[in-house]
Amino acid sequence: MTFGDAIRKCFSDYATFTGRAPRPEFWWFFLFGMLGKVAFSILDTAVFAADTAGRQVGVFGALFSLAVLLPTIAVGVRRLHDLDKSGWWYLLILIPVLGGLVLLYFFAQKGSVGDNRFGPPAAPPEAPPI
Repeated sequence: MTFGDAIRKCFSDYATFTGRAPRPEFWWFFLFGMLGKVAFSILDTAVFAADTAGRQVGVFGALFSLAVLLPTIAVGVRRLHDLDKSGWWYLLILIPVLGGLVLLYFFAQKGSVGDNRFGPPAAPPEAPPI
C-alpha cells in the first residue's frame, strides 16, 4: 500500500469502524496527519500574526485537525481490529502518556493472520495497469 492509497482508503472509509486496517494503511495515514499539521502550522504562522498576548492563531491547523479527526479514530479502531482487539481499546488514548504508549505498542504489532472475529484481512490494493 502506498502513501496515496492509504489516504484515499482512509477518506473513503471516513467513518467506517468495521473491518480491518493493515499496518501500512494506519502508519501512512498517521504520517499524512503529521505532515498536514506541520504544513498548516507553517501556513498559520505565515498568514496570521500573533495576538496581543503573543499566542499564535491556528485557524487552518484547527480546521485540518477537525477534518482528519474522525478518519484517524476510524483507522485506529480498524487497526485494533486487525490485531483481533476490540475498538474500545482505543479509549486508552484518554489515559495520559501510558495509554498512548500502550496504543503505540498495539499499532506496531503485526496483524492476525487469516480471518478473525472482525473479518478477513484487508485485501491489498490492485496494482495500476502497466
